Amino acid sequence: MDKQTTVRNNWTKEEIEEIYHQPLLELIYKASTVHREWHNPTEVQISTLLSIKTGGCPEDCSYCGQAARYHTNIKVQALLPTETVIAHAQKAKDSGSSRFCMAAAWREVRNNRDFDRVIDMVKGVNELGLEVCCTLGMLTEEQAIRLQEAGLYAYNHNLDTSEQYYEEIILTRTFDNRINTINNVRKAGITVCSGGIIGLGETHRDRISMLLTLATMPKHPESVPINALARVAGTPLEDNEKVDTWEMVRMIATARIVMPSSMVRLSAGRIEMNETEQAWCFMAGANSIFTGERETLLVTPNPGVSEDMQMLEKLGLKPMKMKENSCC
Repeated sequence: MDKQTTVRNNWTKEEIEEIYHQPLLELIYKASTVHREWHNPTEVQISTLLSIKTGGCPEDCSYCGQAARYHTNIKVQALLPTETVIAHAQKAKDSGSSRFCMAAAWREVRNNRDFDRVIDMVKGVNELGLEVCCTLGMLTEEQAIRLQEAGLYAYNHNLDTSEQYYEEIILTRTFDNRINTINNVRKAGITVCSGGIIGLGETHRDRISMLLTLATMPKHPESVPINALARVAGTPLEDNEKVDTWEMVRMIATARIVMPSSMVRLSAGRIEMNETEQAWCFMAGANSIFTGERETLLVTPNPGVSEDMQMLEKLGLKPMKMKENSCC
């Protein structure tokens, strides 16, 4: 692929604003062009996300049904047995996934037997030849090193929104806490998965500011999830309006242009998109999705793996194959 664009880490807010506010079809065309320079446009990475510990979280994230303080229909589930997790990972691999992500509803990782069990899970999934990802909350550098030594390939820790809007959504931890965890992951030599959510009540400026934070990191996140708010009954944001698909397309396209080498993941919100709407997201530069046998993304509805495979085939897309040595 002929890479005429270069990776930059010195973007200004004004530059990203200019990209973001372009006429939509022009923006999609430019993003699609960049995408083809850096990636195979016929491939989509299939990732599977499993909740290994559900609910009971002490955080107050306004969008999250797993927060203990909100009255939702989500049942608290203790940490799954290691063998159960490995079985899910094997099934995900057999279904075409190349990345398996394990999520625990914790505020932070604690050095206890549960973390030891997660280490065993990472080792087991790594042995299957999958890219292993975890999202476990805040993490120290020492804990990140333990995960890396066990074979962890990626750590997910989303910014969620802009630094300026952050306190409107979360008060139990700071924006800097999130940046510190990302820095600890980097120091340990683990790749970073970090993006955000739109539809929280933020402005276009907040969306641009979040992308600016990601695009001016010393090294861009290798994976950038773009999520549409999944409105969960019982949470403070349950009555927010559905995110317009074109808003998702605009965010994906802008992310693709300012972070050309990153995987841009079409994440939460796909259940409310039809195939045509998802196709526009792929055209704008998305090249990764979450799918799964349970037809859920953590605790919210998500298309199932057979449905996704049929869609990809219809669009002339194929699952991305595992990169050699990516799990090591």
